[in-house]
Amino acid sequence: MDEVVMDSPQAGPFAPFEWMLSARYLRARRKEGFVSVIAGFSFLGIMLGVATLIIVMAVMNGFRTELLGKILGFNGHIVAQPLETPLTDWKDVTERISQVQGVRLAIPVVDGPALASSSNASGVLVRGIRAADLNQLPSIAGSITNGSLDHFDEGQGVAIGQGLADQLSVQAGDSITLVAQRGAVTPMGMMPRVKKYAVAAVFKIGMSEYDSSVIFLPIAEAQAFFNRNQDVTAIEVFTANPDRVDLFRKTVAEAAGRPVFLVDWRQRNATFFGALEVERNVMFLILSLIVLVAALNIVSGLIMLVKDKGSDIAILRTMGASQGAIMRTFMITGASIGVAGTLVGFVVGLLVCANIEPIRQFMSWLTNTDLFPPKLYFLSKLPADIDLVETAGVVTMALTLSFLATLYPSWRAARLDPVEALRQAG
Repeated sequence: MDEVVMDSPQAGPFAPFEWMLSARYLRARRKEGFVSVIAGFSFLGIMLGVATLIIVMAVMNGFRTELLGKILGFNGHIVAQPLETPLTDWKDVTERISQVQGVRLAIPVVDGPALASSSNASGVLVRGIRAADLNQLPSIAGSITNGSLDHFDEGQGVAIGQGLADQLSVQAGDSITLVAQRGAVTPMGMMPRVKKYAVAAVFKIGMSEYDSSVIFLPIAEAQAFFNRNQDVTAIEVFTANPDRVDLFRKTVAEAAGRPVFLVDWRQRNATFFGALEVERNVMFLILSLIVLVAALNIVSGLIMLVKDKGSDIAILRTMGASQGAIMRTFMITGASIGVAGTLVGFVVGLLVCANIEPIRQFMSWLTNTDLFPPKLYFLSKLPADIDLVETAGVVTMALTLSFLATLYPSWRAARLDPVEALRQAG
């Protein structure tokens, strides 16, 4: 009867009896418990490998996206610096660059280091900027936590980051003292410039490097504070598409109408983002080994299962089961472990990514440590950005390795000599 079923036209590749046998082999009896343990570890290995890969790659993608967004929202995509002569004609140059198609905003700035002090002291970067330009930077104007940017150009007020405000123990309405190394020239030599300013606004963009070290000052006041001759340090250009910044370099240089040196955001941050990309690739390679080890566990588990089921295979062959049927049976058995582990790992990875920040806060509370210090990682929270193509690649890789892991054990089962197997069983 079984022989008729196996030879019937309905018993083609992946026939119901092959799935039935695979399901029975997955539900090992007590005497085959060791094989079941190996299958369980294989399942857990693939699940953890897939989940870990998805989570780590999503966090690294989110880390890069957040940093890129905050850096490009704070700094210009192209910085035009003067050559030969200072930028005393910065108003005309800014106006011409603003007319370039694809340029969203052109901002003249005066940059310089200073020492900020109140009850405490800290080194800062002072940026002179016009109030109209500052209000067009959403990363600053849209993140004011205390005070206001109204009448920024009219008074001697400054805008500081939340981290710096906490460090100096000040808030909007309080005063801070700025000290610049280059001040007035006296018979005694160059004397530092010391001036007190009121805190007009406090912003928090979520990147500690900026929140704790940058002070915005009206551009005219910054020129006077740094003893500049009505010129600016540079003109920062914001484009419509930062990823295609090369297309704007030539037109911006021509629009400037004077010798300028252009530096884009990729050149200024090449080392930083290059290190992120290397770290991302290395982490993917290392974590892929978890999936590979789990796939090797499938190989060892199937080999032991084939050896244990030698007599069963021999009986099936004598009843009419083909070599292909035997091979497919064990392929289904091994692949089922890989598919189940991959799908569960995929779901676990998505759930963790969707709740990554609450999980981080819980683990920080549980271990009483800061697992994501903003001063070290620049961001105030743990980001996760799932890339669908990348996630699909992880799932495909896990399924492929799981399938490949079944080929050799299944081939050995199909090549098993029924006579020899029954002799050894007897």
